[in-house]
Amino acid sequence: MKLIDEALAFESKKIGHMSTSDRVSASREAKALVLKINEIYKITKDPKLMEIMKTITVKKRKIEKRLKGLLNSA
Repeated sequence: MKLIDEALAFESKKIGHMSTSDRVSASREAKALVLKINEIYKITKDPKLMEIMKTITVKKRKIEKRLKGLLNSA
């Protein structure tokens, strides 16, 4: 599936040395991926999809944590 390939590519993306705009776009990409995967998960109940969503969410939280730290200090 193309969607799973996109999710796996996002998981392997490095988050270090990103600009603020890169972090914002990565966070939005993660949210969109999770929402799309969730629509499929509701139908299939595949545990692999749940694991993918969890790992993307963890990465998204790390990105957003760094974003909030940068925005508060500016």
